[in-house]
Parts: sequence; structure tokens; C-alpha cells
Amino acid sequence: MSVAKLIAAKDTATRPFAILPAALISSSAVLLFSIEIAWVGYILMVAGLALAVVSDRIRASAGLAKDLLLIAVALAAVSLISLEADISPMGMLRFTLALGAAVVIPYALSRWVFKDHFITFPLRLERWTSEQWSYLVVVILAAYLILPYYFLTSGVWQNWPAVIEWHEITRLFIGVNAVGIWDELFFICTCYVLFMRHFRPWLANVLQAAIFVSFLWELGYREWGPLLTIPFALVQGLVFTITRKNLLYVVVLHLLFDAVVFAVIVHAHHPEALPIFPIVHGF
Repeated sequence: MSVAKLIAAKDTATRPFAILPAALISSSAVLLFSIEIAWVGYILMVAGLALAVVSDRIRASAGLAKDLLLIAVALAAVSLISLEADISPMGMLRFTLALGAAVVIPYALSRWVFKDHFITFPLRLERWTSEQWSYLVVVILAAYLILPYYFLTSGVWQNWPAVIEWHEITRLFIGVNAVGIWDELFFICTCYVLFMRHFRPWLANVLQAAIFVSFLWELGYREWGPLLTIPFALVQGLVFTITRKNLLYVVVLHLLFDAVVFAVIVHAHHPEALPIFPIVHGF
């Protein structure tokens, strides 16, 4: 099999050169959110868009510049705020506006300006298979066994604000779940889908995962967090493909993880009141 066939999406003539602009856009997220050298990130973003135009003109791709522009605009919107967890009313408002723009703007441009309707949010209200239900159980067990150890022994729970009062716990619950849902709307239904217009799912998944993991790093999943977030981002993309783009299912998977994240953070501040992680040692 030629390299072009290995990377090109079905029914496209994408050539290897197209990987370069796409990789630059994904790399810009690493600079913006993980390494936090914004000016370099913006340079990579502009370079990626410029090379995408070249790629389309030399017929190494078709419409890549347009699709990468949608991702770049969204990344620029998110980069306008600090992604460090902030559950204050103003912090939640900033997150709502920036993250909301990152989903709404690409969708609006795609649907009403470019009129291609490629960004969708397919809930697929259909019966889940026994394998899908079994995987949900596996996810819950894995989250319960892994996440408490990661959060409590690495100290990353301190990257989230203290939750003492009931209203702080309530805002944390809302914030964790809202960001979890947004993750799937943006990284999977927007970035992954746009990358898959040009590349095989395996390559599109790697490109979206780089953006996904970079965001999670700045959000607070640090220390050895990427050992968890990289597989998580890749699996979410894979599950989305296997389930024929079932957004509802991948959102449920994500929220199951986030339920444990929420419980661990609350437990870290109130270990006596919420002693539900007895197998974690060293905390």
C-alpha cells in the first residue's frame, strides 16, 4: 500500500504533503496550552494555514485550508482565557463564552458560510449493544481504580479550586460535567471530524488527540497525567468511529470518568466525609 493510500481518507486524493499543515495546527495547541508559549503557537497556526492553502493549490488536498481555518479559529478563541480550573462565577462565565465560541463559530461558519454541513452533533438515540454496555462497566471500574491513585498521590487535585461550601461543590459538579460534554463537541465532533475529511481515522485521531491532551494539561491534568489523557483521547476518537459517530455514547463514557474526577476532588478536601477510595495508599 502506498503512503498516500495509508493516510488519505476514503474517496479523497489527499497526499502526504497535507499532513504538514494539519500537524502544525495540532502543534500550535501544544504551544498554546501545554508549553504556554502563545506567540510561537500563533506562528505555527498561521504557518499551518498558509501551507494548507499551498496544499490545496498543488492538489495535495481539497478544502483542507477551509477546515483547518475552522479549527484554528476555535483554538484562538480558547487561547484568549486561562484554562486553569476556575469555578468562581466570573471564571465559569469566561469558560462558557470562550469554549462556547470554540464550538459555535466553527459550526456556524461550516453550516452558513461554507455550506458544507460537515460539523454535526449526532446523538443517535438507538439501542446499545451488549458490548457497549459491557464497555461502560469497564470504564467505571478503570476510572475508580486509576483516577483516585493519579489525583491523590500526584497532588494534581490541588490544580482545582478548594471546594468547602455546598455551593462550591455544586459549581464544581456543573463545571466538570459541562467541560466534559464540551470536550466531545469540540475535540471529537469538530476537530476529529474535520481531520477525517482528509485523513484516515488513525491519523485524524492522532491529530485531534494532540489538541485534546494539550487542553487537558492546562486544565490541570499534569504530572504523569498524559499517560492517562493520551489513551483516553485516542479511545474516545476510536469509539466515536466504531459506534458510527454516536455522540451520546462517547459523552456518557466521558461523564462516567468525570463523575469519578468530581468525587476524587471532593474526597481530597473532605476525606472523612467521603471515604470511598480505600484502596488508594500514600495519601
